Amino acid sequence: MEYIMSWFNGYGLSQDIQRGVSISLLILFILILSIVVNFITKRILLNILTQIIKKDKFKWNKVLLERKVFHKLSHIAPVIMMYLFASAFPENISNFIYRVSSGYFVLIAILVIDALINAVHDIYKTNESSKYRPIKGYLQVLKIFIYLIGGIQIIASLIGENPWLLISGVGAMSAVLLLVFRDSLLGLVAGIQLSTNDMMRIGDWIEMPKYGADGDVIDISLNTVKVENFDMTITTIPTYALVSDSFKNWRGMIQAGGRRIMRSVYIDITSISFCSSEMLERFEKIHYLTQYINIMKQEISAYNEENNLNTTNLANGKHLTNIGVFRIYIDRYIKNHPNIHQGMYQIVRQLPPAENGLPIQIYAFTNEIEWSRYEAIQSDIFDHILAVVPEFELRIYQHPTGHDIRRVLNSEWKDGSQITQDNPLINIIKNDEE
Repeated sequence: MEYIMSWFNGYGLSQDIQRGVSISLLILFILILSIVVNFITKRILLNILTQIIKKDKFKWNKVLLERKVFHKLSHIAPVIMMYLFASAFPENISNFIYRVSSGYFVLIAILVIDALINAVHDIYKTNESSKYRPIKGYLQVLKIFIYLIGGIQIIASLIGENPWLLISGVGAMSAVLLLVFRDSLLGLVAGIQLSTNDMMRIGDWIEMPKYGADGDVIDISLNTVKVENFDMTITTIPTYALVSDSFKNWRGMIQAGGRRIMRSVYIDITSISFCSSEMLERFEKIHYLTQYINIMKQEISAYNEENNLNTTNLANGKHLTNIGVFRIYIDRYIKNHPNIHQGMYQIVRQLPPAENGLPIQIYAFTNEIEWSRYEAIQSDIFDHILAVVPEFELRIYQHPTGHDIRRVLNSEWKDGSQITQDNPLINIIKNDEE
């Protein structure tokens, strides 16, 4: 700076004016030089580097370019120029420049490290294991730590204090920090548990009614898990809630390749009866029952003869029932269905009778797990079962409707029966119309 001040010695200017003008010219020179260096770095060197990376076969370099790691790194050049020329100023100004440039350098370092962490995550996501072991939550914790340490270092640089003194002050504020970062800490612990126990992966179909979630996991972060529901809405769930609360993961169904059918057909109990010889002859013509009927007829006949039972009374001896034959038919039908998974459970069973009739439950697994195909297969199976019920002289139970009651009333009128206003059927119709 003394060299610049010597330029004004012959002009009769005071020392203060010379110093002020010299400082202004030096600042202007550094600004112009910084702009030139920044231009060369970004417009020339960075463009050359970009062209080289685009022609490079390595994908990692392209990820670094997309995350603007080199763009952020280019900001160091002007800072270096400021730092190098700081000694040319008076001590008070040079100290200020040293502090500002040091703080700015730390800020650039934080931004570069942040971009590098994002690039690492992008590169990791290209790996198949990223679906099973997401690291986004851990990287977010690392970012918080870097920003916290970097912020302390920037403040220490600007005020000219030792950063360890500030860190010791942060230690005294640990209770406040724990309160501020409560969700992040809980999310970190939950993320570790989810990852270690392989409880959930990106792409898993999960169901969590408490939060209205029923769909695919699309993102797992430090604090939240995002679920895209089947109605295309997004549900955000706190990460720690997936550990503290229960949820259903359908991954096992997808991996097994079979989707469960568990549905019942309700049979009117009054339609259940023993099979007559005419019924057995008709059932014998059904493909899935021919062999069964022949075998059972022989077994029943042998048993009744062996025990010398009087079968004129159906309470004596063994007899086939239409509900039993119907159950066997469904069992054979399910076992021979091309869309039923033959390596998984196949059960056709009676459930306890209830007010809605006798439930016959079909418990099986389709070999299609895609939703629309699964529903189509299930519907086809029950379409057939519901349609074949009358062949066994059975009736499906359903609650009477206004149409059923009117049909009964019309039948009574035709028979000449007298119906009064006190008849309960009349009251049911009135209530139905209301």
